[in-house]
Amino acid sequence: MELNKLSLSEIKIGLEKGDFTSTELTSHYLERIDKHDEQLNSFISVTSDHALEQAKAADQRYKNEDALPLDGIPIAHKDIFCTKGILTTCGSRMLSNFESPYSATVYEKLDKQGMVMLGKTNMDEFAMGSSNETSFFGKVKNPWNQDYVPGGSSGGSAACVSAELAPVATATDTGGSIRQPASLCGLTGIKPTYGRVSRYGMIAFASSLDQGGVIARSAEDAALVLEAMSGHDPKDSTSLNLDAPDLTANLNDSIKGMKIGLPKEFFDREIPSFVENSIEEAIAVYKDLGAEIVEVSLKNINLSLPVYYIIAPAECSANLSRYDGVRYGYRCEDPENIEDLFMRTREEGFGAEVKRRILIGTYALSAGYYDAYYLKAQKCRQLVANDFNEAFKNVDVILSPTTPGTSFKAGEKTNDPIEMYLQDIFTIPANLAGLPGLSIPCGEHNGLPLGMQLVGNSLEEAKLLQFAHSFQSNTNWHKKMPNI
Repeated sequence: MELNKLSLSEIKIGLEKGDFTSTELTSHYLERIDKHDEQLNSFISVTSDHALEQAKAADQRYKNEDALPLDGIPIAHKDIFCTKGILTTCGSRMLSNFESPYSATVYEKLDKQGMVMLGKTNMDEFAMGSSNETSFFGKVKNPWNQDYVPGGSSGGSAACVSAELAPVATATDTGGSIRQPASLCGLTGIKPTYGRVSRYGMIAFASSLDQGGVIARSAEDAALVLEAMSGHDPKDSTSLNLDAPDLTANLNDSIKGMKIGLPKEFFDREIPSFVENSIEEAIAVYKDLGAEIVEVSLKNINLSLPVYYIIAPAECSANLSRYDGVRYGYRCEDPENIEDLFMRTREEGFGAEVKRRILIGTYALSAGYYDAYYLKAQKCRQLVANDFNEAFKNVDVILSPTTPGTSFKAGEKTNDPIEMYLQDIFTIPANLAGLPGLSIPCGEHNGLPLGMQLVGNSLEEAKLLQFAHSFQSNTNWHKKMPNI
């Protein structure tokens, strides 16, 4: 039995039956990480001792017949979630020596369900990037072809799940950072409704956009973990005061008679023929399942990219002002005075992309420009949200490509920030509107996977996962994995 081929449900059944122990399973994944990750660079920290301790405790609970819901199942955590006493770097030199004094709510919730942490995954610095090339700890490679990028900023999480170094991983999404790498690595990635998952202990990039989620091999696997992560957290003022939803109960329900919206503004764009063909084939599957296809209009959707790249840098400028060399994190050597301390710490501690966004954001928030840029962007953001509200009066989900194409070669877009930002053209609108979105594999081109995005109405993650599971029950794209 190849343990790394098992789904989360199969792992759960295997552990319950005693076909294998959590210690055996965890050791298997740790051996795979040791063997393959030197090439991929998907992990920043591998927490072997911690993982084996957790696995041993899980085995004891199975022996005592008091196992937890996800007991003994391994998981990798994006290195943006604080973990007490364990390095949490955010992919930056600024936090390269930071051991958090507390754990993120997401980590604690999954720990209480019995999940075993294999390690912390590599990421674009402070979650800023679309290719996982901005990490202080080096770029991550795509397991499908190591000359190509895995996507970002959750590229480490996507690469390790795609390479079967972990069965599932946590991730975060500010403008597509779960869905885009899931698409480029042939996985299922879901970003829930803003506020559905606690942001406490999730290091902030853009506070009104950031949301934690899951990268997994299937909608069924993603549903199990997202359900465990969700729910109200009194420590997070943006957390919705709602219980965790049941995301698995309706997975197998028929989607017959339900409506899928195709936004004409997306499909009027010039997209490669292989993307168009894959999406058309996916739509045909949904038609065969009895879904109705409806054209919808999101007339302000073209505002999304410029609006995002004003709001996100503005919020990043405010959030990253705390990294000054005084309290924690990187500190420059032998500062001459307090001003020198601040300037050299930030100059040496931050990478080029982070500096670029801080400068843009600071400019947008500065006196004389706040009304012209930031305030106007917030008004335009509302127009985008209003378009979605209107569309969801007539449809259940909205379908589009996840990305403009398949993965691209490492280094191909690093000198063209605009071209890099355009990789998130289809994913950003859901973040601006705070809506749930997911990406599932729907095709392949030149040996690289391609994803399809589904966006749902607020709090309708269960419906999104139902649509995704229906597609995956009738196709095999999600079962294809790279040869690692």
